[in-house]
Amino acid sequence: MTAKYTAPLADLRFALYDVLAADELFKRLPGFEDATRDVVDAVLDEAAKFTEHVLAPLNQTGDAEGCHFDAATASVKTPAGFKAAYTQYVENGWAGLTSPAAFGGQAMPQTLGAAVKEMLDSANLSWGNYPLLSHGATEALLRHGEDWQREAFLKPIVAGRWTGTMCLTEPQCGTDLGLLKTKAELVHDGSHRISGTKIFITAGEHDLTENIVHLVLARLPDAPAGVKGISLFVVPKFKVGRDGTLGERNALACGAIEHKMGIRGSATCTMNFDGAEGWLVGQPHKGLAAMFTMMNTARLAVGLQGLSLTERAYQNSLAYARERLQMRALSGAKFPDKPADPLIVHPDIRRMLLTQKAFAEGGRLLALYAYTQEDIATHSPDAAERERAEAIVSFLTPIVKALLTESANECTYHALQIFGGHGYIVEHGMEQLARDARITTLYEGTTQIQALDLLGRKVLQFQGVGLKHFLLEISAFCEKHAEDAALAEFIGPLAAATKAWSELTMDVARRAATQPDEMGASAYDYLFFSGYVALAYFWARSVASAQSGRPGIAEAKTQTARFYFARLLPRIGTHASAIRAGASTLLDMPDAAFD
Repeated sequence: MTAKYTAPLADLRFALYDVLAADELFKRLPGFEDATRDVVDAVLDEAAKFTEHVLAPLNQTGDAEGCHFDAATASVKTPAGFKAAYTQYVENGWAGLTSPAAFGGQAMPQTLGAAVKEMLDSANLSWGNYPLLSHGATEALLRHGEDWQREAFLKPIVAGRWTGTMCLTEPQCGTDLGLLKTKAELVHDGSHRISGTKIFITAGEHDLTENIVHLVLARLPDAPAGVKGISLFVVPKFKVGRDGTLGERNALACGAIEHKMGIRGSATCTMNFDGAEGWLVGQPHKGLAAMFTMMNTARLAVGLQGLSLTERAYQNSLAYARERLQMRALSGAKFPDKPADPLIVHPDIRRMLLTQKAFAEGGRLLALYAYTQEDIATHSPDAAERERAEAIVSFLTPIVKALLTESANECTYHALQIFGGHGYIVEHGMEQLARDARITTLYEGTTQIQALDLLGRKVLQFQGVGLKHFLLEISAFCEKHAEDAALAEFIGPLAAATKAWSELTMDVARRAATQPDEMGASAYDYLFFSGYVALAYFWARSVASAQSGRPGIAEAKTQTARFYFARLLPRIGTHASAIRAGASTLLDMPDAAFD
């Protein structure tokens, strides 16, 4: 039995149409006239076929083979089948699904792109990393690039003939980009010469496309110290003229690829820039703002990666729990005609399965909701609606990234545990899911960075604008359904948790105002308190939608929501207690006492 994957089309459609009313949203947003329900359904169906039949079969073989680095030519060969799959991906138009029509894209909503991306990553996370950052590069050049840069670079990226990367990390600096050393020197033609080394570069070198476009952070000679002195440059593998013509090989090369715990089919590269030709993107010393356009796009995308692994883990452990016979149910034989009962009759197996189901289906709603806000922020004709949506998606981004990746680690653990010893061996694929999940909490900003971003920036620095909008939305939902007997068991606890969230936020803000360490000590627990309440909101919405419009799935949604509210939402109590314990429980112990 190898790991299988079936695209969860029914639940994707339930999330998009029944809960989020995305089809109605697309109708009213200018620019999405072609995103009719028929078109969206066709896209989902075709994505399911591609991911199930082309990508999924390459997942375990790609992991076993890994990438091949040729030091003599500084080239990387991807696992067998990856290039053919990428060619099919491009030929079928997937590369430009959500990109602007002006540059050859199909201009579909980001929400639809997110649904497709979930399927891609569930099928084959390593393969999905190759086109991953092309979307971020497109966004960065759209918002910050010059006209000629957009014309020269975006069309081949959107077409899928080129891919993009994001080059931030260096051997001496990861999160602290103020320590960055890569240099950029202006030359007579207006370009710059980029010199330095970047590490952990996803898809920095590969054999899938004719060119790779690196977006690189570097310092100009007159740059001030710290993050205020960072500029962004577009540095292609093969030089690109202002008219878009492809030139000679640039002075950059892959120096090595990493040998990793997971995502082994994805090339993670050390990139050496030796006076490579690059072009300034945006204003000098303002590169961090431009790079965060890519970073925020990537953080939501990595949240989807976590969701995708949870979904695949759930599918496989559920199938195994139904087939594997092991002991009798404590209350008596459930399948007396068999020598033992299947695993699924045992309460603790169900605990692990329901945890996966709750995080997969609730997390899907959280992620897709965030993308609907992204679509509103970029396409609504109403300025106030755009501003509100931008605040909400900014606020939710660290929650989506951290919660869905940390829960993926929990859920792939549960899947492996359900398989028992068979989960620990290679054949069944569960150990690969667990290995692949581990990186998702690390790259594009660790969970701890997401926590600091949420509490330190989105709540305290920005006065919690996005939080206030989101709390008002939850409160309005609770008020609307206050008299709905069918939802009573969820509305009361949700309203109470929402009130507690608001009070906890004010308490943390008061303490952090006089004791800055309180913010750092509270951030991790505050993020998960926030995430669990957000999921409770979407589970309540899920039940409301299922009961009003989808009786066929109402029981499953209601029972899963009961499990979530009874066994997962109470985790907020532990996080609240940790926050109220204060920074002293972490900082009073002398450094020497750790010995």
